Amino acid sequence: AAQIEQDPLTASPLEWSQVGACLPRAFQFVDGSAYLAHVERVRRARGAEMPPSFRVDPLMYQAVSDRFLGPSEPIEIADEDYGVDLEAEVGVIVDDVPMGITPDRALTSIRLITLINDVSLRNLIPSELSKGFGFLQSKPLSALAGVAVTPDELGDDWRNGQVHRRLESAINGVKLGDPDAGCDMQFGFGELIAHAAKTRPLGAGTLAGSGTVANQDVSRGSSCLAERRVLEVLSSGKAETPFLRSGDRIRIDMTDRMGRSIFGAIEQTVVLRR
Repeated sequence: AAQIEQDPLTASPLEWSQVGACLPRAFQFVDGSAYLAHVERVRRARGAEMPPSFRVDPLMYQAVSDRFLGPSEPIEIADEDYGVDLEAEVGVIVDDVPMGITPDRALTSIRLITLINDVSLRNLIPSELSKGFGFLQSKPLSALAGVAVTPDELGDDWRNGQVHRRLESAINGVKLGDPDAGCDMQFGFGELIAHAAKTRPLGAGTLAGSGTVANQDVSRGSSCLAERRVLEVLSSGKAETPFLRSGDRIRIDMTDRMGRSIFGAIEQTVVLRR
């Protein structure tokens, strides 16, 4: 800092395209599905009803954590027919969490908050889940925002283990949705962390995801294409919006009350692996 003050020419503007993920890798990434509006709609698309237990017992899976894409890194795919989809989520990074922690105590373990693009390959999910062993091929690398903030930075917008700000998503510059991440969240992050730690401790640096943000109010749009397509079927009888193709651009961002980006936008382009 002293050198920069003495010689301003040694400093240069931040090149956001060069910023990596706020957490390049983690010991583990546990991803929940706390917004039941999303769960109901996506399961309906697969012809599956939502079990009543989902209202009292969080849905969660173990995701890829050995590498996270940066906010500007491309989404590399092997085949466009896999049904490439974005999923805009909020994530928290925790300190060491003991096994059997309560939801209230779990909240005190949260050190940082960020945004996630949990990329999904929708056309691979049905057959994979039908095996009864969870996601693998249908969940490639996820992307994280370039910035993570401490909970106090959100002020009153962080309460009850929820971020009460709108999460904005767009594809090729066209708005997909801006649901409120603090609205219709069935399980706050305290409950999600406690669920993950029921039978095992969580190491410091574990990332916990909220799941795709969704509101019951359909006018708020969607945070993923699968949900948009379900709403189109319910409205007109046919899904009109295609899944992502090579060259498509996605953007995920959350702003504060002054309209400033909190975490920096996730802006990625889909590319076909050659």
